[in-house]
Amino acid sequence: MQIVKVGPGEHHVTDQPAVAIATVLGSCVAACICDPVAGVGGLNHFMLPESVAGAWGQASASLRYGNFAMERLINDILTRGGQRARLEIKLFGGGSLAQDSGRIGERNAQYVESYLQAEGMVPLVRQLRGTRARRVIYLAVSGRAFMQELPDQTPQVTASEQRFTTALRQLPNHGDIEIFR
Repeated sequence: MQIVKVGPGEHHVTDQPAVAIATVLGSCVAACICDPVAGVGGLNHFMLPESVAGAWGQASASLRYGNFAMERLINDILTRGGQRARLEIKLFGGGSLAQDSGRIGERNAQYVESYLQAEGMVPLVRQLRGTRARRVIYLAVSGRAFMQELPDQTPQVTASEQRFTTALRQLPNHGDIEIFR
């Protein structure tokens, strides 16, 4: 099995049964969505609920926001043959970790639930909120999801999210092109 790791602000969609998508979440949320009939699915990992412009500091980083990440994931699945009425949705993350004074985890969880309700979609699984980091492995073609709570790694996940946020703010803006290092 090939494992594709998805980090904050990323997503992956596949129609390959031998691909598993993995991520680790703290206050972030991941939506796992598939159409099991079409055999296509994917996972996103967003850090903040929403943004009008999709900008993060000086760099365009729209998939770091739930409103952009959800639309992109669903549209990519539909583009590959999925049908909206058959989408199966599983939600993970939104934890309130020790250093989450801005209630980001709660805001992310509220956002994704409100988004799905507004779209008339009902998630099959909701593993949202709580106080622990989570590891998620998603077999996107079949829709099977595996989640493990990580009580001993919460400080590491929080530190990783903070390092990522700091690094993003330091990237220069080069117009509509994002430079990867």
